[in-house]
Amino acid sequence: MPNDIAVGLPQQRSAPSEQAAAPREHRYDIDLMRLICSATVMLGHVGAQFIHATNDNPAKGSGSYWAGHVAEAINPFAVPMYFAIAGWAVLVGAPPRDSARMWQRIVRNTVPLFAWTAIYLVWAWLRDRNDRPMTELATDSLFGSVRPAYHLWFMYNYIPIIVLLAFAMMIRAGKRPWGLGAALFGIAVLPSVLTTLGEVTDHRMPSVAWGFGTYSVVYAVGGAMLFALPAGVVRWRWPLFVLLPLTMAGCLWYNTQIHYVIPNAHLFVGVMCVCVLLLISRVRIPEKWRPLLQKLAGAALGAYMVHVLFLEEVVAPLVSADLRGPMAGLLLVGLLITILALSFAASLLWGKLNLRRLLG
Repeated sequence: MPNDIAVGLPQQRSAPSEQAAAPREHRYDIDLMRLICSATVMLGHVGAQFIHATNDNPAKGSGSYWAGHVAEAINPFAVPMYFAIAGWAVLVGAPPRDSARMWQRIVRNTVPLFAWTAIYLVWAWLRDRNDRPMTELATDSLFGSVRPAYHLWFMYNYIPIIVLLAFAMMIRAGKRPWGLGAALFGIAVLPSVLTTLGEVTDHRMPSVAWGFGTYSVVYAVGGAMLFALPAGVVRWRWPLFVLLPLTMAGCLWYNTQIHYVIPNAHLFVGVMCVCVLLLISRVRIPEKWRPLLQKLAGAALGAYMVHVLFLEEVVAPLVSADLRGPMAGLLLVGLLITILALSFAASLLWGKLNLRRLLG
């Protein structure tokens, strides 16, 4: 979904004596995956509004509670899949040739991150929804996601991962990416630096979200490997159609019986991610659909960025805890379609206005 994922694998390796790089195959299946992930995250966030309406308690409204949790049980693969696509893009699809190009990728993702954080903070201030002074929230957002831009949390993990993978690729290629190394070093020591400053000055320091966990690196590297599998390697897909609903049922059980929300590193989520990846990877997209798919995939990041604004203004006022099951389900589907339409329409609009670099 983030902006640096748009090219594919080389069609064939060039001979060492050839000077021109081999043409790259555009992976329309990756475009499809980006679109699926964006839409599925929106499904989960719409479902979360139904859960919050009941305070995550079925006794306060079983219809809304179960409608929301079913939606949430479908979407856990989406964020891990972003890491998988990122790993494929950096390690296989479009390995960075030099530090300058990698810094361009970093800027393409960082600028929309902070632009939308500012938009959400200003919007919440205008609506009198910020729970702390905006200057304090803005400062904290430099180090991690803040409400109301809570959905941008994964970008603070995504960007360091692509930097780390690119750094390793360039080292392997014999280059010396000092700037990227310095950025990684800064990310590594930033939490301890702020902790020390807080102890010395006796002032509250913001918590740091820049970095990544083991699970996100595994998703990135494992996703790169699976996306790079040649067409035809996975011959039997029917077991995946059986396993995928079972993982969703497992997520539903965990969210309702153990703890909401299920961790991204959970076994159920990992298996679900593998199932979806293998079902979509190398799927052939008919030529007549490719232009529209590519256009929508290009708007997927922007739609993701803006959709929480529509959630707050359109979905939240319409959701209540006292909805019966069928009505809750129908309302959820209708609201999802509305959010998808509004979000992608807005993203396509600013794409035409050449604001993609700023707004994603």
